[in-house]
Amino acid sequence: MNKEIRLILVLFISLLFGACAPEESIGKAVPEKIRVTDSNETVKIGFSMDTLKEERWLKDQALFKKAVEELGAEVEIVAANGDDALQLTQAETLIQQGIDLLVIVPHNAEATAAIVQKAHRAGIKVIAYDRLVKNADIDLYVSFDNEQVGEMQAESILELVPTGNYVYIGGATTDNNVHLIKKGVFNVLQPAINRGDIKIVYDQWTEDWSPEKAFLNMTEALAANNNQIDAVIAANDATAGGVIQALEAQGLAGQIPVAGQDAELAAAQRIVGGTQTMTVYKPIQTLTQQAAALAVRMAKGEDVTTVKYVNNGKIDVPSILLTPIPVTAENMRDTVIADGFHTGTDVYGAVDR
Repeated sequence: MNKEIRLILVLFISLLFGACAPEESIGKAVPEKIRVTDSNETVKIGFSMDTLKEERWLKDQALFKKAVEELGAEVEIVAANGDDALQLTQAETLIQQGIDLLVIVPHNAEATAAIVQKAHRAGIKVIAYDRLVKNADIDLYVSFDNEQVGEMQAESILELVPTGNYVYIGGATTDNNVHLIKKGVFNVLQPAINRGDIKIVYDQWTEDWSPEKAFLNMTEALAANNNQIDAVIAANDATAGGVIQALEAQGLAGQIPVAGQDAELAAAQRIVGGTQTMTVYKPIQTLTQQAAALAVRMAKGEDVTTVKYVNNGKIDVPSILLTPIPVTAENMRDTVIADGFHTGTDVYGAVDR
């Protein structure tokens, strides 16, 4: 069964669940799973991840596991690697195994609403981790301020290139974060666009965040504009890597500013090497520690209150939004290296000892 048919089936299941339980869709209280109250009982957290194919998510996996276990709880981690039907099946298995709370990084912000409904029917609360689940009664959303990520990207590039032709290479449209990041980018760029100072000559999404597809997009942008590109903003470091490969093929790498985000090691190396201009660092250790602590508290039946809410198309979701950090060659040592996210040797090479 190909991926498109499986996705249609997942969306059909999501709609079917909504049709079968109208009383829940209008806000009926979720039946509570019997919470862990005996101090001798171990809390078990399920962590359903979209993918482990990118460096960033491998770090999340390891750090979240460490944080949960340091709190005396257990965690079962599964990854669907971009397969929506598999993510639903994996989540069902976690629910059947009797987890006390589910944490989910959705691949498809819409399709994973079915997972939330299944968990709630079993009395299990759900935390959306890093990416928002759309049109579902999510109990908590823990992430970074993704709109601010886009603003930081655009501010850095606009300072360097106040006029000229801009390319925007977005991420996967199934990820709600890409829409927030793009909104932040254009919050900053729009006044310059309105003045005629800059022109967006190419704007394209990148299916599944694929660096190969970002390479093809950037190759197309260069061909369509006779290489007359002055700046590029890419939705993450993986897509920025594809962009830079396309620039290298035209002998333009290092001549055109490129922004990314996630502070991947390859991006940090490109930044100190001069082919990528900046990235946005999201301190994942802080995110994983907060998410783990909140997950364990909620699994024990403790209340969690927030001051921020993000609308997901159905409800205003209680949200914890952390602050990202722009990173350039100038502050590399003071940010990702000082935090231990990367070592100086890894970023700068063996000469950095």
